[in-house]
Amino acid sequence: MDRIVVVTGASSGIGLAAAEQFARQGDQLVLVGRNPAKLAEAAKRVHAAVRIYAPDPYKEPDVQRADFDDLDQVRKLAAHLERTYPRIDVLASNAGGMVAEHRITRDGFEATMQSNHLAAFLLTGLLHDRIGRLVVTASRAHMRGKPDPRDFAQKNTSWQAYSKAKAANILFAAEAARRWPGITSVSFHPGVVRSDFGSGKLTRFFYRFAPFLTTPETAGELLVWLADNPVVNGAYYVGHQPRRPSRHAADPQRAHDLWEASLEATGLGE
Repeated sequence: MDRIVVVTGASSGIGLAAAEQFARQGDQLVLVGRNPAKLAEAAKRVHAAVRIYAPDPYKEPDVQRADFDDLDQVRKLAAHLERTYPRIDVLASNAGGMVAEHRITRDGFEATMQSNHLAAFLLTGLLHDRIGRLVVTASRAHMRGKPDPRDFAQKNTSWQAYSKAKAANILFAAEAARRWPGITSVSFHPGVVRSDFGSGKLTRFFYRFAPFLTTPETAGELLVWLADNPVVNGAYYVGHQPRRPSRHAADPQRAHDLWEASLEATGLGE
């Protein structure tokens, strides 16, 4: 039976590159993104990959729009996946990015922390009883930020907010391995990836044109490798090897506190 693979942030970058590679393996894809035009184009590319590489019978990707700035949309996405799929072999929790300036979502949280961590926490929590493997896209940027479980709305610079959210990703994956032993859960640093990432013109120029950047395809290959191969449960990966993250992102007490605060923030603890 084909694997069911859900990729969030699938409309561009690492998520799209990974989705195309999963499709070439014959996996059944669920593509999640927030921009309708980009999501439609991504679906065409995955469609093409399936048609060329995948064995019969051919399966169209399941395309789902959800904006992680809105937790109600995350809940609706989870409800669709719960109705449609009795199991999710791989959840590639890849959605997120950097918000240009401090902004509070309609749910009352800082936008970068919500889109990178709280929305992923909610989606995974609602579906955890059917997930086989969780692969979370983190970053070495976690070194510069310590998430405060007591305040998910605090004001930071865009880089501070992003760094704290990426540390939250690592803490979440590690705590998921402890709390949900039936799920294999890892986080990883994809490299400094060529993309539209960033919150200012200079930063965006760097991430588009610097010559030494990792391609989305290479980063996507790592995500797929982590989904396909034996890994250390709860570990943070750089390349194909587990690495110890910064001390604050390897602290079990901080992971515990972040989890409990996230349960309250998303309503999963009620």
